[in-house]
Amino acid sequence: MRRMIVDTHVYAFTRPDLPVSDARTAIRMRALQRMHAHHHQPAWYTDDRTPADAQAMGGALVGATPLPDVGFRVDEEHGRVAWTQDGREATKQIMPPALHQAAWPAGMLIGAMDHAGVDVALIHTDHCLAQSVADLGAWVARHPDRLRSMAPVDEWRIPAEPDAVIAELQHAVRVAGLHALKFIPPYAWDAGSPAWDGPAFDAFWAAVEELGIPVFFTLGGHPGQADPLSGYIDELARVRRWLDQHPTLRAGLTHGFPYRELLVGDRLVVPDAIWSVFDADRLFLEVSFPIRVGDRFDHPWREVWPVLREMVERVGADQLMWGTDMPFQDRFCTYRQSRDLIGRYAPLSDAERAAILGGTAARLLGI
Repeated sequence: MRRMIVDTHVYAFTRPDLPVSDARTAIRMRALQRMHAHHHQPAWYTDDRTPADAQAMGGALVGATPLPDVGFRVDEEHGRVAWTQDGREATKQIMPPALHQAAWPAGMLIGAMDHAGVDVALIHTDHCLAQSVADLGAWVARHPDRLRSMAPVDEWRIPAEPDAVIAELQHAVRVAGLHALKFIPPYAWDAGSPAWDGPAFDAFWAAVEELGIPVFFTLGGHPGQADPLSGYIDELARVRRWLDQHPTLRAGLTHGFPYRELLVGDRLVVPDAIWSVFDADRLFLEVSFPIRVGDRFDHPWREVWPVLREMVERVGADQLMWGTDMPFQDRFCTYRQSRDLIGRYAPLSDAERAAILGGTAARLLGI
C-alpha cells in the first residue's frame, strides 16, 4: 500500500503589492525588500545581466528608520520584484522564475503537488508574502484533504500587545481553521524585543499551549552574536529551554540546519552543539537541502547524503520531516527531484523513507 507523502514546508500567496484583508498589507513590501537586500541569491541589472549589490536597500523591518526608497516594486511581466539602483533597474531571483505576476495561489500549489505525487502540504507564513488569515482559511477549507496551514503572528507586537496578538491567533485557529504556528524570532530580535522565551512572552505561550498546536521556528541569530552559526546554536539552546518550560508543546525547526554556515569545501560538518538539543522527543526537524544548497551542489546532491544519514542516526527518522519551501525551491530543481532525494536516491531504509516523507509529519499534524 502506498504511504502518504506530506510536504511540511510550502507557501501559497497572492500578488505581493495587492492589499489583503488584514493589517499586514503595510509591512509586507518592506519585509520583501528587506529579504531581497540580504538573501544570498545574486542580484543583477536587467539591462545587461551584470552583477548588482542589493545590500544597500536593507534595514530594519519595524521601527522608526525607514528602508531606503529604491522604488521597490513588482515586475508584473517577469513575475519577480525589481528596484532602481544607480539609475538602472535591478532584480534578484528569489521568486522562482515561473510565477504569474509574482503570485502562487493555492490552485497552483495543488497542481504542483499532483504532478509530484504529494498528498498533503503544510502552508507556511512569512511577513514578506501576501497571506491573510482569511485567505489561508479559505484555501484550507477549499482543499481540506490536501492542505494544512500555519497561522501568522506579529512576533514584535507580543510583549506590548499580548492580548491582541493572542486574540488574533485564537481566531486563526478556532475560527479560520488553521493548524500550527509559524514563529520567526529574528523579527522580534530586530525590533528590540526581550527574549522570546522570557516573561514578556509567557502569556502568549500559555495561549499556544491551550490551543494545542505545534510551533514551527525559523531560527537566525540575534544582536550581540559573533557570527551567524554561533547565533543559531544559541537560539537552538533557547528552543531547548523553551521546551522544558512548556512540557505540552511540540516544536519543528524549519529548513533543516543553516547548511551554508556548515560548509567545509564540499562537505557539511555539523557541530556537536547542534545535535545535543535533539534529546527532546518533542523537537522535530525539517529535512530541506535543495532550497538551502541547491546552488552549491547538483541533483541528486550526493554531498548531503552523509549529513542526512547522520540526522537519521542522531535525531531519528521519527523526528525528521520532508520540507521543500515550494515554490521557492523551483530556483534549483523540480518538485519531483526533491521528493526523489529522500524517496529514491539517499541511503535510507524503506521505513526511514516512509517516516521522513510523511509518517512523522502526519503524526505531528494529526493527519
